[in-house]
Amino acid sequence: MKQCKFIKVGQGDERQMDNYKIACFDAYYREDCAKTCCILFETGTIEKNILEYCKITRPTEKYIPGEFYKRELPGILEVYWEIKRDINLVIVDGYVLLKDGKIGLGGHLYRALEGRIPVIGVAKSYFVNSRNYIKVYRGESNRPLYVSSIGIETGFAANLIKNLDGRYRIPNMLKRVDRLTRS
Repeated sequence: MKQCKFIKVGQGDERQMDNYKIACFDAYYREDCAKTCCILFETGTIEKNILEYCKITRPTEKYIPGEFYKRELPGILEVYWEIKRDINLVIVDGYVLLKDGKIGLGGHLYRALEGRIPVIGVAKSYFVNSRNYIKVYRGESNRPLYVSSIGIETGFAANLIKNLDGRYRIPNMLKRVDRLTRS
């Protein structure tokens, strides 16, 4: 496994990756239900998978661009409250901040958790109404991930995602949680 000791935050500023417990959430939808999954893992000298948990839920809303959170947030919160663990960071598939003062899935999750846990959004595709993100290139891919955050510096979040284990564009833990939702 890849060592992940230091994450460069800003010019000349480094922070040690001291055993963060990170919960990574994703959901997959079928016609009449959704499967929401979480992988809880720990960083440090190596990434260590602590827990994998999935739950079948009913989607409450149809997908509407810019209102993605209405569909994803209920299932994520249901799973979050069931795993009830010490978590330092949350990663979601999507954006945190949108244009015109609106917030994305990550921002809504941060509010629902009363700002207690920083949230990092990792989007695989560009959304025209997004803002305050950093493009992160991993591996040999020419396609970026769009990383945004709330409750933590976006530069720190981008570097954390860049340094997560995995040789390709998508970090291993994000790939794993996506596969869990589809299985």
